[in-house]
Amino acid sequence: MRTGEALRAAFLNATYGTRAERFRLSGVQPARLASPSWAAGGRAWAVVTAWNPGGQLASAEVNARADGALREQVDALGVPSRVAVNGDGRWREASLLLEGARLRDAVALGRHFGQAAVVFGVGARAALVWCGPDGVRVERLWASPSARP
Repeated sequence: MRTGEALRAAFLNATYGTRAERFRLSGVQPARLASPSWAAGGRAWAVVTAWNPGGQLASAEVNARADGALREQVDALGVPSRVAVNGDGRWREASLLLEGARLRDAVALGRHFGQAAVVFGVGARAALVWCGPDGVRVERLWASPSARP
């Protein structure tokens, strides 16, 4: 289980998005300020996963069941979504990119599935939104294009 600064570093070092369009979270505004395609025109979006709750690696079966439950809940919300990927390496997680997401819905999904944080954005502006038991904390960042697939 990762906690504290190690968990934050993992989120900041990971890439997010669709297979074709990935980004990193950065505290520095990118020189080439370009919103991801799903955020054109300043639209809101979120990246959520149900995999590996609590920062602990779960089995493929547990993650698959949780992913199915996440998809059902997103469908029930009526929010358009795309298949996405969170993280890299052994922490590469299936996720959903929610187009036109509301922050409260993204946080509710993150909490329901035991996630430490979700990524929420509007246009190229992004936030790492911590969903811990001590309340929601928003860390404002940027969605910086990544060459990493």
